[in-house]
Amino acid sequence: MTPHDGSLDLNTALATMRDAHRAAPFPDWPARRDRLERLRRLIVENETAIEEAIDADFGGRPRLETQIAEVFPSLSEIRTALRHGPRWMRTRGVWVSKWFLPARAHVMPRPVGVVGIIVPWNYPLGLTIGPLAGALVAGDRAMIKLSEYSPAFSALFQRLVADHFRPDEVTVITGGPEVAAAFSSLPFDHLVFTGSTSVGRRVMAAASANLTPVTLELGGKSPAVIAPGYDVDKAAARIMSGKLVNAGQTCIAPDYVLVPRDRLEDFVQAARAQAARMYPTGLADGDYCSIIDQRQYGRLVSWLEEAAAAGVRRVDGFGGPARDDAAHRMGPVLLVAPDPSLTVMRDEIFGPLLPVIPYDDPAQALAFVNGMPHPLALYWFDNDSSRADHALRQTHVGGACINETLVHFAQDELPFGGVGASGMGHYHGKWGFETFSKMTPVFRQSRLNGMHLFMPPYRPLVHKMLALMKRL
Repeated sequence: MTPHDGSLDLNTALATMRDAHRAAPFPDWPARRDRLERLRRLIVENETAIEEAIDADFGGRPRLETQIAEVFPSLSEIRTALRHGPRWMRTRGVWVSKWFLPARAHVMPRPVGVVGIIVPWNYPLGLTIGPLAGALVAGDRAMIKLSEYSPAFSALFQRLVADHFRPDEVTVITGGPEVAAAFSSLPFDHLVFTGSTSVGRRVMAAASANLTPVTLELGGKSPAVIAPGYDVDKAAARIMSGKLVNAGQTCIAPDYVLVPRDRLEDFVQAARAQAARMYPTGLADGDYCSIIDQRQYGRLVSWLEEAAAAGVRRVDGFGGPARDDAAHRMGPVLLVAPDPSLTVMRDEIFGPLLPVIPYDDPAQALAFVNGMPHPLALYWFDNDSSRADHALRQTHVGGACINETLVHFAQDELPFGGVGASGMGHYHGKWGFETFSKMTPVFRQSRLNGMHLFMPPYRPLVHKMLALMKRL
């Protein structure tokens, strides 16, 4: 492949892709398969370099964690697209209303054109490949804006894409907020943004000027609820596992926990024990991730200071040092019953702080969840399946796990996306293919048809036929 410069003029890059799309608006399966296979090779042949770059950006992120949370899901997404792409591409016959027989109808999936993808820093590989694989299997071309807060990965991935794809297939753009603002203002055929709700609002506003359809994957305060009677130790194991991967810097991480009041202390001690079990050497543990940079680290420290000033009880999850300011490493901290007015209870945490809130009955817990903006995920721990089903019906969330956290994201057969403040639209597997395709309805008229009967000038027969049609 001929290398290309991802920093080239945005409008020129988009025009190049648009010209290529117009020349080949409906790539066949071999062309799509070739692009997906090149994407797979890009990851497989450069896995070590990718893991090292992400580790460097975080100042300490375990390679195994990157393999589990990014490399494996990325390859799985590509593998699913390669396996099912030919079937997804087929036209889909649909029933025609009996009054229009013997005409036929079908739905034809066609590429939308050029997809823009804005990627955050927390999972730079996984949150690039997910939407990119969907765009490529749909036959689209893609422009990718990588985060300035993951510079090592961004530089590496830009070079790798230039080595594996032509500029009119996939292009990577780097740069700061001004580049991101210009990128989101481009007239893409579809725009995907993953990041904070506040930035998501600006992205959607910019896209609206071009009537660009958007998929927003935002986040919010995803609750974990432990129902009465559920094993607190089991719940603590799954909640802390989901909370502490990537040191909590995960859009679907459990943001706070609701616990029956009489089990509050049991959960606090179980969560603390689980953190020590997963990371036996605490802050020095090589399996524990750092906070990405001093900016994010300082934000978390200020929230802890605010909670301390308000008299909130703090329980550190690690023995030994709880923080390393120079290395921006922060151990897990349980904040017991913080006041709802505190920042840690109003904003998405995106770090290893975990508010623990007691409740008196499940209806109160549901009311608390529903009093918040719609979250990206709900984690409900319960032995009573009917009560769990009731919770799913009574809440409005992007996705859910029963007796588990996070892993709904890893299911290629499930759509992933938010609702309301946590986002709109979805992708993954077939759902990504359909998001990045125009599902074009096609009606094919028969040579023998009665449409002339309903054309002016209207005769008495029309009234009789309409009366009959309304009854049947």
